[in-house]
Amino acid sequence: MLVKVQKWGNSQGIRLSKEILAQANILVGDELEILTTQNHIVIKPARKIRGKYKIEDLVAKLPHDYQTEELDWGVPTGLEVW
Repeated sequence: MLVKVQKWGNSQGIRLSKEILAQANILVGDELEILTTQNHIVIKPARKIRGKYKIEDLVAKLPHDYQTEELDWGVPTGLEVW
């Protein structure tokens, strides 16, 4: 696909089609990381961690003998289905 660099105010930009964004798994509003080399520009989604921790790191800290348990929250008080 060919696109043109266009002037937008004091900047220049290109437009990306919905199909290109879908193929790259990029949504409107996503932050992008732009890398440049001698004759290339690479645009990719910036994969940031939301929040302070990664789930993988937290799970890795669980004891090896950890067992989940079921808790009794009492009788339903609303429209819950049990």
